[in-house]
Amino acid sequence: MSTQHHRDGFRGNPAENYERYFVPAIGGPLAQELVKAAKLRPGERVLDVACGTGVVARLAADAVGKGGAVAGLDVNPGMLAVALSDSETGIEWHEASAESMPFPDASFDVVLCQMGLQFVPDKQAALTEMRRVLAPGGRLVFNVPGPAPKILTIMAEGIARTVGAEPAKFVDVVFSLYDTTEVENLMGAAGFNEVTARADTMSLRLPSPEDFLWQYMQSTPLAAVVSNLPDETCDSLERDVVGRWEEFVQDDALKLQLRMVIATAHK
Repeated sequence: MSTQHHRDGFRGNPAENYERYFVPAIGGPLAQELVKAAKLRPGERVLDVACGTGVVARLAADAVGKGGAVAGLDVNPGMLAVALSDSETGIEWHEASAESMPFPDASFDVVLCQMGLQFVPDKQAALTEMRRVLAPGGRLVFNVPGPAPKILTIMAEGIARTVGAEPAKFVDVVFSLYDTTEVENLMGAAGFNEVTARADTMSLRLPSPEDFLWQYMQSTPLAAVVSNLPDETCDSLERDVVGRWEEFVQDDALKLQLRMVIATAHK
């Protein structure tokens, strides 16, 4: 008889898991803050770059109303498939890279991007494209996380010890762009005006340690790694990481303090 492991309850399509687990715990609360910072107005045209499963785009659509227009762009077809499953929003979804967008010049009043710019290979090209598709006077608002909070550092160290150094690098990339001066310099070099980047810390309540570990692993590119691991390696990873997370547990949930940089600029 096969043994059930805790992680088995979180297997499945990574993009669907992202919407099911990551968005409620982390993506949704951060998206609300991002859209709030953008100060969207009814009737505006909004582009959500690196839209994932569409949490920012949906909030933007609510803010701009029926007189506005919202488009989402992402390179990941799996994420877009989940976004498309919500067909009632009227949002247009596009599969393309941030460095080469399929839109005419001056197509949007606002460009948003949540926790996506750090993954783009050519950040300067992406920001230049964002400026190109903005109308004169349009604004860019995006956020990036970092440096890595201890909870995620512990997870990365556990992955490196039990699985390998290469998979652990994903966590490093997630938190690779957080210096406010660097962010402002990137926006300035792309031709933006009135550039600002400010840091704020958000307090997030995550699921229990065991749940969050496997929800995160199965909602990210790490899912491909986990699927090929033997049971004993996964069990070792869980013991390692969950044991070191004990200091962050409150009422059976993890308490995450996450520093976010919110950047704004105008064309």
